[in-house]
Amino acid sequence: MSVRRLIAAAIIPLALLATACGGGEPAAAPTSSEDPEKFEDASLVIYSGRNENLVGPLIDKLKTATGLDVQVRYGDSAELAAQILEEGERTRADLFFSQDAGALGALSKAGVLAPLPQPLLDRVPEKYRSADGTWIGVSGRARVIVYDPRTVQDPPKSVFDLTDPKYKDKVGWAPTNASFQSFVTALRLVSGEDKARKWLEDMKANGTQTFSNNGNILNAVDEGKVSAGLINHYYWYEKVAEKGEAGVPSKLSFPAEGDPGALVNVAGVSVLKASKHGAAAQKAAEFMLGTEAQKYFADETKEYPLVEGVATAPGLPALDSIKGPDLDLSKLDSLEQTLTLLKEVGLV
Repeated sequence: MSVRRLIAAAIIPLALLATACGGGEPAAAPTSSEDPEKFEDASLVIYSGRNENLVGPLIDKLKTATGLDVQVRYGDSAELAAQILEEGERTRADLFFSQDAGALGALSKAGVLAPLPQPLLDRVPEKYRSADGTWIGVSGRARVIVYDPRTVQDPPKSVFDLTDPKYKDKVGWAPTNASFQSFVTALRLVSGEDKARKWLEDMKANGTQTFSNNGNILNAVDEGKVSAGLINHYYWYEKVAEKGEAGVPSKLSFPAEGDPGALVNVAGVSVLKASKHGAAAQKAAEFMLGTEAQKYFADETKEYPLVEGVATAPGLPALDSIKGPDLDLSKLDSLEQTLTLLKEVGLV
């Protein structure tokens, strides 16, 4: 996955440059494995950086609620953003459903997103939407430290605590994971390049164990293979919903106010300027911020709903109680620099 994301990260800046300069070769046709005629005939085409298993049922609800003939291309958010930039005016995408604010920020910077109506933007707090009104968050996820209370009596309150020698060989991370890379981007922006590099190097020197994804880190903590790990909050809550809290030995520590490890990132949507079905795309965006979809995020994926009045999953701390770093989420678009740093440190 790291190689594919490196390619996408390289394509996005090049596409941004081409967009800024104008001209260039005609955009290539999409290389989707989907039947092209499905996209041609659809009344709404969504490029989704969110996993089909996760949001497929929500897309079905969208079809039912709106009556639209919806077709979806699934893929990695950064790669789909790069594809949209390559396709330019010829893109089939009407709505981009991104796993990450960074990919949305890249498209906003490129000027390929249409402004969303203010009443829609006003449904979520300002920090969870773009300043220029071209994308909006639909669900939130908090970075947390999962730990084993059987071996950790004083839970870490900062990612910087994890470089302590007492955690040598006892922490898990997933450097090729998109959420981890977004966190490192936030770390770079909030703490500076030098401090981010030193943290990565110190963690590596402290024997931090590498896993492929958040779920494997959580399982390793529960099985006593490591004492702590860096994950998104909802993996723990999903597992508890499945097995019961008695069946999940680990606990969560929400990092202290301002800590880069307390990042709240969003999945979000945007309407493409080149959309052939702009009204349908806006209707889909409105659905994502409606009660049915917001309850889906809360109840099914255990993410934070961003619209006031929709309850979070039981046991989650209130979203406004998580005091993450002061950061414009659009600036998470600097994935290329993050991947360069991770490569230099030897993590991808």
